[in-house]
Amino acid sequence: VQLQASGGGLVQAGGSLRLSCVVSESISSFDSVGWYRQAPGKQRDFVARITKYNTVVYDDSVKGRFTIDRDIVKNTAYLEMNSLKPEDTAVYYCYANRIGLPDIWGQGTLVTVSS
Repeated sequence: VQLQASGGGLVQAGGSLRLSCVVSESISSFDSVGWYRQAPGKQRDFVARITKYNTVVYDDSVKGRFTIDRDIVKNTAYLEMNSLKPEDTAVYYCYANRIGLPDIWGQGTLVTVSS
């Protein structure tokens, strides 16, 4: 299984970006897909996930600003990021999970928010 993340870039504070994560297998076969992020010198932190039942969970730091979604036809997960802040600057990693098995990770896409 491969995950290909894209959509990162440089944006001013208050701007928006939409990240995509293409999964090489049926996205519906995973119990959840989601996003983590890692800022320079920091640990990788949870951002958001969506389950096979379309239940969504967000970290408090992004609630109301980020929206996670998935397209089961395109086997793609999306992270719509609005009202971006400099503290959102990080490498964003998508992952896919099947319960009881190790998470599968994409290669990461860099998001830089300038003040």
